[in-house]
Amino acid sequence: MDFGLTSEQQLVVDTVRDFVERELYPHEEAVERTGRVPPELGESIRRKVIELGFYAPNLPVEAGGGGLDQVTFTLLERELGRASMALTVFWGRPSGILLACNAEQRERYLLPSARGERLDALAMTEPGAGSDVRGMQCSARPDGDDWILNGTKHFISHADVADFVIVFVATGEEDTARGPAKLITCFLVDRGTPGFDIRPGYDSVSHRGYHNAVLAFEDCRLPCAQILGEPHRGFDLANDWLFGTRLTVAAMCVGRARRAFDLALAYAAEREQFGQPIGKFQGVSFKLADMVTEIDAADWMTLAAAWRLDRGLPANREIASAKLYASEMLARVTDEAVQIHGGMGLMSDLPLARFWRDARVERIWDGTSEIQRHIIGRELLRPLGA
Repeated sequence: MDFGLTSEQQLVVDTVRDFVERELYPHEEAVERTGRVPPELGESIRRKVIELGFYAPNLPVEAGGGGLDQVTFTLLERELGRASMALTVFWGRPSGILLACNAEQRERYLLPSARGERLDALAMTEPGAGSDVRGMQCSARPDGDDWILNGTKHFISHADVADFVIVFVATGEEDTARGPAKLITCFLVDRGTPGFDIRPGYDSVSHRGYHNAVLAFEDCRLPCAQILGEPHRGFDLANDWLFGTRLTVAAMCVGRARRAFDLALAYAAEREQFGQPIGKFQGVSFKLADMVTEIDAADWMTLAAAWRLDRGLPANREIASAKLYASEMLARVTDEAVQIHGGMGLMSDLPLARFWRDARVERIWDGTSEIQRHIIGRELLRPLGA
């Protein structure tokens, strides 16, 4: 593995960081205070990213995207992680699962998403089915050439600003060695479809302004043409395309940790107690040493997993390890950054209290820490027949 960045990768890092600091940081305090992003601001961000030529960087060129390799895209996500998610959502990164679109769906969903004309949201989680995807109750039954959807999804990130959702529902059952298991099908559902309602979600303490939503399906009729992939093969589709979201979480955790660390380091060098900068006290300098060591470790774990993807190597365990370590690292680093700042760390004058609150959800969404440990353990034991 080459540990240096290419000139193109360095350009991506510099460009994204400059945009984040110049275009997004100034709006963070208002978003934190009001809990919302004005529609005109979101549209302005999206337009500026398109003009910059960085919209849909994760999609291949033939699909209208930027065609970045996994390592370079991970570096981009790392820089976006420095800013409020309520704002970075408008730096469009369409779900990679849209690459499974057929020819007709490609024109209606994939290409408009790559151009920034449509925004998608992914819907799996339900009130009674989070990590247990096969336990979902939201279902669809065939009715002639159509399917009738009924049920509820919740915790659906940014569905309030999405033009369509990619929703997974139960469409039958199959026998397995472990007993009956639900068959899953993936549907593309447009906002405004009769029987489909997007409702306000819960008031989360993490990532204010980046809303979750509740999706309600009440006899929502969809033609077969709205199925993404094949009927009853949605679980395979998810396994093929959605693993990368965990890598995105890891990368963004690294970026946010770097920003928190930078603030703590500067404060430790400037704040004086007992006639000298507090950074000179071992109790503070050792904290800084541990923080940067953990950040570097998470950074390289994340990039190493992306490097494996670029080379077509198995990376399931490595991605799970990166997500697990980076999300838990962020919790420790933000907590120590608050501690170094003392009482000021908890005041709204600084963004540290926000980083501290935001860090908590990273260990839950896109697979809890417990799920990541399960994946890692399974990948280790399977080759041994256990």
